[in-house]
Amino acid sequence: MHKLAKNQTIENNSLNVVIEALAKSIARWTDKPDRIMTAIPGLSLFRQDEPTQAGSAMYEPSICLTTQGAKRVLLGDDTYIYDPHNFLITSVDLPTVVQIIKASREKPFLGLILKLDPREISQLMVDSNLPPPHPQQSSRGMAIGEVTLPLLTAFQRLIGLLDEPKDIPILAPVIKREIFYRLLVGDQGMRLRQMASAGSQSQQIARAVDWLKDNFTQPLRIDHLATQVNMSTSTLHHHFRVVTAMSPLQYQKWLRLSEARRLMLTENQDAATAAFQVGYESPSQFSREYSRLFGDSPLRDITGLRQITKRETG
Repeated sequence: MHKLAKNQTIENNSLNVVIEALAKSIARWTDKPDRIMTAIPGLSLFRQDEPTQAGSAMYEPSICLTTQGAKRVLLGDDTYIYDPHNFLITSVDLPTVVQIIKASREKPFLGLILKLDPREISQLMVDSNLPPPHPQQSSRGMAIGEVTLPLLTAFQRLIGLLDEPKDIPILAPVIKREIFYRLLVGDQGMRLRQMASAGSQSQQIARAVDWLKDNFTQPLRIDHLATQVNMSTSTLHHHFRVVTAMSPLQYQKWLRLSEARRLMLTENQDAATAAFQVGYESPSQFSREYSRLFGDSPLRDITGLRQITKRETG
């Protein structure tokens, strides 16, 4: 028993050493609070010097980890908190509310996001002879997993490629493939297998999500959407809610309101114009639902966002 405890202590110490080294690597490339898209396809780095207010965000299929600080993600009634010892994995595009809850100038929040490629994961399952999940299984499209030493060292090597840009086209795909493999055989591997397995309920819901993203301005007919993904209406409703924590109609509403917010903020559209453009027929209904989601009327919300942007850039 003493030997097991000693081995665990050694492993934890090794893990903490790699976490600290990875934090220094991310800090080198993020010298101010920002998100940077790196030269490695699908890899973003983050830094935030203080806790943030809760805000809405779409999480793409990805793995997110932090080497310093902590972030809270709300999906429906579920709460996910990830920190240096726990990563967040998302298997389908999910509307969430996010908040950095631990950060300071002395110890900023330092993190990364690596997008997941379902086709590559599917091929990796074949190449590795990993069994697919039962086709009837479905589960929430977001989960917390425990970081491991092999996973972190792979990420360290991936970020290390930023110092050798000429090596990125050859070596980045190899290291990303290793990361995907580590995830597939780890404690959240079944979730990825569901996402990447043809015919699985999770993959059908992923197709429904893609359809909604491409057609969110159009009136939603659930029977038509169910036909698009080869499901019955009741099965679609059930599994969509299991995976995304919301109904297809709620998902469409989030997409519409978020796009309207973008149109008002970046293209200076007024609320009525933005509402009509994203598919609303009633500006008053749009205003009510906007206030419910973002906590303020369209005008006050956009004014506040512009003031924040002005302070941060000025």
